[in-house]
Amino acid sequence: MPDLATTSPARPRLRLRVTAAAEAQLRGGHPWLYASSVREQNREGEAGELAVVYDRRDRFLALGLYDPHSPLRVRVLHVGFPVIVDETWWAARLDAALLRRAALFAPETDGYRVLNGESDGFPGAVVDRYADTLVLKLYTAAWFPHLPLLLELLAERFPGFRVVLRLSRNIVALAEEAGLRDGQTLAGDEPDGPVIFRESGLRFEADVVRGQKTGFFLDQRENRRRVEALAKGRRVLNAFSFSGGFSLYAARGGAREVVSLDISPHALASAERNFALNPGLTARHETVQADVFEWLAETKREFDLIILDPPSLARREAERVGAIRAYGKLAADGLRRLAPGGVLVSASCSAHVSADEFFEAVRGAARRSGRKWRELRTSRHAPDHHASFPEAEYLKAISLQLD
Repeated sequence: MPDLATTSPARPRLRLRVTAAAEAQLRGGHPWLYASSVREQNREGEAGELAVVYDRRDRFLALGLYDPHSPLRVRVLHVGFPVIVDETWWAARLDAALLRRAALFAPETDGYRVLNGESDGFPGAVVDRYADTLVLKLYTAAWFPHLPLLLELLAERFPGFRVVLRLSRNIVALAEEAGLRDGQTLAGDEPDGPVIFRESGLRFEADVVRGQKTGFFLDQRENRRRVEALAKGRRVLNAFSFSGGFSLYAARGGAREVVSLDISPHALASAERNFALNPGLTARHETVQADVFEWLAETKREFDLIILDPPSLARREAERVGAIRAYGKLAADGLRRLAPGGVLVSASCSAHVSADEFFEAVRGAARRSGRKWRELRTSRHAPDHHASFPEAEYLKAISLQLD
């Protein structure tokens, strides 16, 4: 396996110098170097090349994966002193990530995040496990030249596993130029349908080829377990239900009835199939296809437990203020449909909305409701989705109970 820190004898190493502000950010552990922060480089670089950043005194500062196609020009691998980035170096990083997860999952869970990008030292690359399938999602073309290395490392630790490639939309065209495509099977047999995996003893399907994210929303596992503990004897509404994750946990927790509400008929069909995979769940399950905002505002039905887990309402900074208002309206409409003693579980995956802003939007809706309420808990990232820098923080949830 070649040393990834080496360069062709015909070309000098790619050297960058950056702004004073960027130097400080890199020393502070930030894993991204933006193109606008590069003030000097010795030559043009190629996607996946190792770029070395030097400080104003011409001392080694950092190195990372270079991407000329992205505003994130360098995804930082290491800061502080020179290192040799080779197969052994990458293997140590992967083994450290696996060790962090070793005690997290009992045998009844074989769906979890193996690598969480920058936070596990593999910037721009995510690996999720679903039973004997690994889904590798890439967010930068810088990984294309290193796919053979990554596949070899995974094969050594997950022998016989299938590997499916998923791509961020912004790199699909670049991937085609490299002979790669979204949903491509890189190792093992192509899946002939959804992959069935286990989470806390429940069986779910994951569409690893065409589904959202890598096929399932693994990041809500802990919040689903909390919903299960709250569900006994309750009428439960799972809004933005997608494939019914919260619905199945609520049913296993002893809910009297569960309503899965989503605008997508495909998502609701997946929820029905997931219930069919778990015949021991006896709660009455109803699916409703509707726009959640409209349905919540118009329905007269009453529930004892409502879960609001919408897709991101702020995909860019310009949408942040509108998203905060939308979270507040959702919470207000949900609270109006809660019976006395009922619980609202509201979640956000919008990275541009901070946890404090989101929590205050929901608390504000509770205050304006005129009803007595108490806060049960707030939560953030699951342990296999840990975030090591602010921009990686996106998930937050809050639970309130009405008197």
